[in-house]
Amino acid sequence: MLHTALKTEEIAGITEQAFFKTDALIAGCWQGSTDGDTFAVENPATDEVIALVANCGVIETEQAIIAASDALAGWAQTPAKNRAKILRAWFDLIIEHEQGLARLLTIEQGKPLDEALGEVRYGASYIEWFSEEAKRIYGDVIPAPSADKRIYTLKQPVGVVACITPWNFPSAMLARKIAPALAAGCTVVCKPANETPLSALALGHYAIEAGVPAGVINILCGKTQEIGAALTSSPVVRKLSFTGSTAVGKMLTAACSSTMKRTSMELGGNAPFIVFADANLEAAVDGLMASKFRNSGQTCVCANRVLVAKEITEQFTQMLSERLAKSVIGNGLSQGTTIGPLIQKNAVVKVQGLVAMAIEQGATPVNPPYETPSTGNFVPPLILKDVTADMEIFDAEIFGPVATLISFDHYDESINLANQTTAGLAAYIYTQDANTMIKASEQLEFGIVGINEGIISNEMAPFGGVKESGHGREGSKYGLDDYLEVKYVCLGGLN
Repeated sequence: MLHTALKTEEIAGITEQAFFKTDALIAGCWQGSTDGDTFAVENPATDEVIALVANCGVIETEQAIIAASDALAGWAQTPAKNRAKILRAWFDLIIEHEQGLARLLTIEQGKPLDEALGEVRYGASYIEWFSEEAKRIYGDVIPAPSADKRIYTLKQPVGVVACITPWNFPSAMLARKIAPALAAGCTVVCKPANETPLSALALGHYAIEAGVPAGVINILCGKTQEIGAALTSSPVVRKLSFTGSTAVGKMLTAACSSTMKRTSMELGGNAPFIVFADANLEAAVDGLMASKFRNSGQTCVCANRVLVAKEITEQFTQMLSERLAKSVIGNGLSQGTTIGPLIQKNAVVKVQGLVAMAIEQGATPVNPPYETPSTGNFVPPLILKDVTADMEIFDAEIFGPVATLISFDHYDESINLANQTTAGLAAYIYTQDANTMIKASEQLEFGIVGINEGIISNEMAPFGGVKESGHGREGSKYGLDDYLEVKYVCLGGLN
């Protein structure tokens, strides 16, 4: 099915100044770039320019770092209960304005409006969660080796934190980093993706309205390499949290080493989705649709390789094809749309290239071609069967609505195929056998394992990977740890 693109002038709500911000947020003020330069933000569904955003560089980044540093002592010394109240007020404002924020997100990122609304709520849930966790930062009293000593530990904020976030979840990824940082007493300098800056800047607006003090949150977009170099080289910035590609994550990690910054890296994935012969196939198809085709396949935890037991491959493929045929491709603002555009033209070219090579190497497309809009960055959803481990598409993070099906003969083969990747973020298994659930969850080399579930992320669970998918965890009670230092205090000379 096809939905025609909407015109920008038909989009209600985007020009509301309450949330439509295009300048950088530095020291509590909105300011343009020093040289007045801007860059264009395009709607990926229509190719229309929707905003001109301040194109910041080194000068503005250094200003933001100074602002965050100046605000650090006051924010760190603010009682945790007071920090919690401000975070809660920020959460409440986001929920109050969720419809406008979701619409803005869809316009700049492309995902269907229902998904955008889900993302706004998902991101806000981290702010709510860490508003509560701020009051639970505990130290310890440790038995001393002698009677004249007392030993205890304190947990203190790491300091100024740099946050670099991606375009695929521009609202949620920013909230997921800022919330624990502020709860811990840190201040932040944030660099959202240039493809989707508006959602991040809108969150900044509501943070200020909620009472976040000037300089505690700073947000700027623009010259990516300049901003990144300034953040990684600054001795004032004590931690960097990054979500994005593995290649960029490695470069940032190396750059941070000169000042021994702490880093959290949530990097690329290559998630296996294993369907064993005893699986509930209806549930497996539901889970795959949710995991693989959400956000048009542009998620780091989406199913990238679908491993199906040989004896059920034909049946599963047919069921999946029938479900996928009901997909509606088009502008995310159009009612009923289930698959929106990819973020930009080069993403389309990448996916098309991977598919073409896979077919040349022997993969077989299953579903008939879809009609796609004449403008925008659309790729029709596709099932490829007869995929093998020696194909390039097996090792690639596809980041598009393409499901690759690989048949396996036995349990050990499925686990070996699943672990045959340098990535280690998420994996999924579908089975009714408890023994298989336990064994597979332990043997899969991934930071997250979903069992009979395609949507695995929430604010109460630790999100993060192993191997080249990075390190650190976001969400849950563990999510504060990356923003805190443990200080050991030894009190001696006691009688």
